[in-house]
Amino acid sequence: MLGDNLYLVIMLAGVGILALAVNYVITSREQMSEAKRDRLTWLSTQAEHTLHALAILKEAGCRQDIVDKLNQHAMALIEEISLLAPESELMTEVSQLKESSDRSRPDKTRFNSDRAVKRAQIYINFAEKLIIQMAKGGKMTGQLARTYQQELYWLNVSLVADAHQNQANNLLEAGDKQTALTHLRHAKAVLVRATAPQRQKQPRLDELQAQIDKLQPKRTWGGGALAESLDDYLNEQN
Repeated sequence: MLGDNLYLVIMLAGVGILALAVNYVITSREQMSEAKRDRLTWLSTQAEHTLHALAILKEAGCRQDIVDKLNQHAMALIEEISLLAPESELMTEVSQLKESSDRSRPDKTRFNSDRAVKRAQIYINFAEKLIIQMAKGGKMTGQLARTYQQELYWLNVSLVADAHQNQANNLLEAGDKQTALTHLRHAKAVLVRATAPQRQKQPRLDELQAQIDKLQPKRTWGGGALAESLDDYLNEQN
């Protein structure tokens, strides 16, 4: 009787251990599956944003070394996706997006609308943040990251100024000088406010000022020290 009870206890214990083992395996697989899904979701978002940013940077005429560095990051993301889900719909979508990004070429006419400019700014800002993350991850030096940040900042500023200048040129062709002048002034204001070296801004400012003066010539002041001082002040502001 005692032996039968002992056998029953051992059998129940064995069943319990087996149930725990099965439950552990199932839970582990579920956790791994969930972790894989979460990782793929993150990779999908990062790859999509990076590839869109690359297309924008190429169209805006960004420095090639910056494009190359971000392209390396995009390739690493795509490679991990191919390892985790090689035959998935996600892999197909990302591959198509990569091909589209690779075909992008410099074309600033793509930024002639407010919506296009705002979209470009979003992805240039994303690229700036990505550069910081890559530097923190040891993928580039801090000095190089700062240089790239400055380049992307100036690209962002130039993009907005170019858009206003292009719109002004289009309006001039349509005969709307007053609205064209407004856009030129906006372009100048964007450059004046930019925290970039004056030597970098000055050629663009001179170009814009020449266009502004052509549409609205400077006033001719009478002689006298006051007039000369005022004229000097206005020239300094320009």
